[in-house]
Amino acid sequence: MPIQPPKKPHPISPHLKHLTARVSDACRRFRLLEDGDHILVAVSGGKDSLTLLELLGRRQRIHVPSIRVEAVHVRMREVDYMTDTQYLQDFADRLGVPLHVREVSFASDYHGRPKPVCFICSTVRRSVIFNLAQELGCNKIAFGHHQDDIIRTALMNLTFQGHFSTMPARLQMRKMPLTLIRPLCAVPEALIREWADEQGYRPQAKRCPHETETTRTAIHRVFDEMERLSPDARNSLWRALVDAGKLEE
Repeated sequence: MPIQPPKKPHPISPHLKHLTARVSDACRRFRLLEDGDHILVAVSGGKDSLTLLELLGRRQRIHVPSIRVEAVHVRMREVDYMTDTQYLQDFADRLGVPLHVREVSFASDYHGRPKPVCFICSTVRRSVIFNLAQELGCNKIAFGHHQDDIIRTALMNLTFQGHFSTMPARLQMRKMPLTLIRPLCAVPEALIREWADEQGYRPQAKRCPHETETTRTAIHRVFDEMERLSPDARNSLWRALVDAGKLEE
């Protein structure tokens, strides 16, 4: 029989190569992944958290550093949005990542004082994630915040709080044995959107009604205008945060 030529390997997506390079650089610079890490990935069902889960799920197949990944999706009963939990389960199964789904409620009056629904939802959601991480024996929790989130947070804090700070890429919790990491911290949102479109990630069935018009969306428009004024605005703001040591705490 004639010798068959070797099959050509499947080409690697340019988006995946770009994503992997940026995430690997951030992990090295901010010491996000270490040998023996047991990581709980917070999965909302949006493109950012799905991308994070995909990249870390792929990364755990690599032996150096050796990491173990699990995922959690928290559903709030009082918020009128909808996620396809079966899709999330199938997504996690494909990566070999255990998925934990938690459905919880929160009171309209939080600790006796009225609070905005987004504040209450975020606080309760994080409490569930932190508690589950400790139950599972995880030492790290990974969130899907990208570079745009981090820059916009810095602009919000400057504008409304009067100080230069942001969500760090790595944060060691003081009251519990957990480290929060954001492996997508150096990845522009546009690259994540292109990757999600290429992979055909399914969008949420119904988005949260409270995310349409907030202070953060206003800052989003401000940042877009800054980038129109100066193509280097993103790099300048990012470099300022890195040089000031604002991405590690």
